[in-house]
Amino acid sequence: MHAIDFKEIQEKLSDGFRPWQRSFQFWARATDIYTGYKVFQLRMNFVKDVTKHEEMWEVQHELAAHKIYSMCSDLGGFFLKIAQILGKPDLAPAAWVRKLVTLCDHAPATSFDAIRVVLEKELGKSIEEVFETFDDKPLGSASIAQVHRARIKGDKRDVVVKVQHPGVEKLMMVDIRNLQIFALYMQKTDIKFDLFSMTKEIEKQIGYEFDFKREANAMEKIRRFLYDNNRKSPVLVPRVLPNLVTRKVLVMDYMNGIPILSLGDEMAKRGINPHGKMAEAAKFNILNSLSQAYGQMILKSGFFHADPHPGNILISKGSEVALLDYGQVKELPDTLRLGYANLVIAIADNNASLALQSFRELGIATVAKCKNEQQELLQLAKTMFDTEMPPGTTTLQPFSEDSSIKKISVEAFPEELFSVLRTVVLLRGLSVGIGINYSCAQHWRSMAEEALVASGRLSTS
Repeated sequence: MHAIDFKEIQEKLSDGFRPWQRSFQFWARATDIYTGYKVFQLRMNFVKDVTKHEEMWEVQHELAAHKIYSMCSDLGGFFLKIAQILGKPDLAPAAWVRKLVTLCDHAPATSFDAIRVVLEKELGKSIEEVFETFDDKPLGSASIAQVHRARIKGDKRDVVVKVQHPGVEKLMMVDIRNLQIFALYMQKTDIKFDLFSMTKEIEKQIGYEFDFKREANAMEKIRRFLYDNNRKSPVLVPRVLPNLVTRKVLVMDYMNGIPILSLGDEMAKRGINPHGKMAEAAKFNILNSLSQAYGQMILKSGFFHADPHPGNILISKGSEVALLDYGQVKELPDTLRLGYANLVIAIADNNASLALQSFRELGIATVAKCKNEQQELLQLAKTMFDTEMPPGTTTLQPFSEDSSIKKISVEAFPEELFSVLRTVVLLRGLSVGIGINYSCAQHWRSMAEEALVASGRLSTS
C-alpha cells in the first residue's frame, strides 16, 4: 500500500489555485483603480471652476499611479512587463509614466529541487553528468527565470545557467487573458483606443522572452556586431555555449564584476574618494562605453538590447562594462533607424525645423497647444530623446518637465521607438546616478551621420 504524499497533493492544489488567486487579486485591484476614476469623473461634474480641472486630474492620476505601481510590484511577473509598456507617453498620463518607469524586475527564487527538475528534463541528463559544480543558491531571480553559477565538466571556466521558473508561462498567460478581457471592456465603454490589439502585441512580445534559443541567437548577433565593428568592443557580451541551450535553459560565460548600483559602495570599501579624479575617470569611462555601445546598436545596426536597467549592467576590472540579459531585443526597421538618426542630429544641432521633420518621418503625431510649436517640439524631443539634464534639475523622468508635454500632446508613438525612448531614459538615470551630465545626442551625432551617409541619404560633401 502506497503512503499518501500530502506534500505532493498540497503542491498540486496550490498550483491549481494560484491562477484563481492571481485573477482575484488582479480584478480586485483593477476594479478599485477603475471605480476611482469613475467616481472622480462624477465629482468633476460638480466643479464649476474649469481652471481647477487640470490640477484635479493631475492629483487623480498621481493617486492611480501609486495603485498601479503597487499592483504591478506585488503581483510581479507579467505585470512588471505591463508597467514597462504602459509607460508610453502617448498611452499614459505623465504621472503614470514617472512612477512606472522606476519599477524593477525581481521575483522570489524557485527552490533548487524544482530547478533541478526543469534542468534535467531540458538537457536530458542529470546535473552531475553535465556540471562539475553547481551552486544551488541562485545569483539572482527575475519574473521569468533565475540564474545559477556553475562549472562545466572538463572546463575550467565558470558559467551562468539561466533556468525558467516552472509554471511561470502558464501563469503569465492567465494574467494576459485577464488583461485582454479588461481591455475589451474598457474600449467598449470608456476608451476610444484599440487596447485589445495592444494586449495582443504584448502577448507576442512576452512569448518571445520564454524562448531562450531566441535570446541566445540575439546575444550572439549583438556580440558579433560589436566585436566586428570595433577594435575593442565598448561592452563585454557573454559568450553562449550553443550545445547547452534549450527553450527553457541557457548556459553562457560567467561575467565577473559588480552591479553598477553598487559601484559607490565598492569604491568606499577600497578607500577610493568617489569624487576624486580616479573615480571620475572610471565613471566617465563606464558611461562612455555604454553610450558608445547603444549608439552603435541603435543607429548602425538597428538591432539592439532593449532593457538597459541597472540590474543588467556589471562593472568588471579596469572599468570594463558587461551587458547582460538579451531577453528583450528590438529591431528597428531602416525607415525608423534613419529617421531617428535625423532626430539625433536635430537635437545635437538645436535644429527645430529638422526636429519637426524627423517627428513626422518617424510617425510621432503631435498636437500643438501653443504658438511657438517648433521650439516647444524641439524641447519635447530633447526631453524624450536626450540624456542631458537642463541646468539645475535632477529629475530622472522625461515627462516631469510638464511645459513641453503640456503644450504639445503626443497622439501617436511607434511601438519600436518606445524601446529607444526607454534606453535614453535609463541612460539618463545612470548618468544622473553617476553624477555626470552628458548629452547622448552629441555623443551619437557622428554615428547618426555615418548611418545616413551609408544609406545614401546624406552626402559626404
